[in-house]
Amino acid sequence: MKKALVGSKNPVKIEAVRQVLYPEFSVSGTAAASEVSDQPFSDVETREGAVNRARHVQKRADIGIGLEGGVQAEENDIYLVSWGALTDGTGTWTAGGARILLPEHIAAMLRDGVELKTAVDHYSQLTDTHQNEGAVGILTAGRVDRTALFHHVVSLLYGQWLHQTGRRF
Repeated sequence: MKKALVGSKNPVKIEAVRQVLYPEFSVSGTAAASEVSDQPFSDVETREGAVNRARHVQKRADIGIGLEGGVQAEENDIYLVSWGALTDGTGTWTAGGARILLPEHIAAMLRDGVELKTAVDHYSQLTDTHQNEGAVGILTAGRVDRTALFHHVVSLLYGQWLHQTGRRF
């Protein structure tokens, strides 16, 4: 069986990849450096973190996948963003996910240097939301959770890879 390695130990990210790639690939996760800020604050930085994670882990698998959550400022607003990258060692494919406006209370904390996961936990009065429903789950009243958000990104990545390399599973 082919192996896909996710550049994270976060169960949400691993599950999103597993939902898309299994049974064609065995899926596991391992820590991988994003080489960007703990709180990526732009699409460029968030995408770069995903690419770095994917490239770090691909050396030990058929494909490496990096998933990164971040934020993007647009005028006075701050949006939640997500990016992913898939590499097979010969090419790298990227895709971004849906965006959602963050409430001003969370945005203000981010502007003050607080990491999103901490701000969302404070806002929701929950703990470890980044390993569960995520900000998107809190802000959509559970209609979309973090696994579903990353599932969409991984589907985009995998579809691009299949199409552009001519593979058919």
